[in-house]
Amino acid sequence: MCQLVAKAIREKDASVTRDVSRWLADNETPDVFSDPCVLANRLLYTCYMGSANSSRETRKRAKRLAEQIGSDHLDINMDGLVSALESLFTRITHRKPKFKVEGGSYQENQALQNIQARLRMVLSYLFAQMMPWVRNREGTLLVLGTGNVDEALRGYLTKYDCSSGDINPIGGISKLDLRRFLKWAEGHLGYAALGEIVEAPPTAELEPITETYTQTDEEDMGMTYAELSRFGQLRKMEQCGPVRMFERLVEEWDHIPPREVAEKVKHFFRCYAINRHKMTTLTPSYHAESYSPDDNRFDLRQFLYNTRWTWQFRRIDAYVKKLEARA
Repeated sequence: MCQLVAKAIREKDASVTRDVSRWLADNETPDVFSDPCVLANRLLYTCYMGSANSSRETRKRAKRLAEQIGSDHLDINMDGLVSALESLFTRITHRKPKFKVEGGSYQENQALQNIQARLRMVLSYLFAQMMPWVRNREGTLLVLGTGNVDEALRGYLTKYDCSSGDINPIGGISKLDLRRFLKWAEGHLGYAALGEIVEAPPTAELEPITETYTQTDEEDMGMTYAELSRFGQLRKMEQCGPVRMFERLVEEWDHIPPREVAEKVKHFFRCYAINRHKMTTLTPSYHAESYSPDDNRFDLRQFLYNTRWTWQFRRIDAYVKKLEARA
């Protein structure tokens, strides 16, 4: 967007030039904003909010991308805040939760991850409100959300975490389309750092990294992003419930056994049902995919389901036995 505005200023577009002067209320002449990086520096603040579980590589990629865009970039370590909340909980309950890799339960592991995710949202709003003041400017900033449509569909986000914001530019775009767009932007917009980001395995980086364990999104979700995108298309565009989705996919995915297809479909619908309530709080976004799960503006389905899908899963099991017997 800054590149488009800067181009219009270079071409002496009076309307754009006037709007930029009004929005930014600076003493500089609008010509200074013919450089998109200068314009981005006034409009966009980026922030890497890391913890002890964040990798150096991700931190470096964030810094390189911010430099290429021109944004005012902050690098914040949240360890002190995370430790304060953990200490508060331990002081009150006399129990100290542990991560999975430290021997903790699933419940402990999720809670410790969610502390970090929700603190990122709190920090985002603090800095969005205060950074203009820090730079002696008026007003406040909008917070941009970061969850894509596939993660929302699966419920692979914490309620009121860093996916929350005032608007989410990628909230209605699938992971597969995002990767394609980033590869295009790497070559056409001059952001070379995007190539490294696309190649890196997606990860939340909320669990400790050890010699034998590195957290990845697809392993956490129990499905690939390609599978998740197909689930979304069948669920919304083809109006498929569990049984019909299995019938479609057992033919499409004939390279894997029917029982494995059945488990994938069941796992998706369990996760979808358990996390459906999160769709009521999704950040507003532009809907670029036809299977957005945003229930307030796009998908008016109910948000409470029987997470066991008893009748449907029995039908799927019976169908699997029939196919195995036939084979």
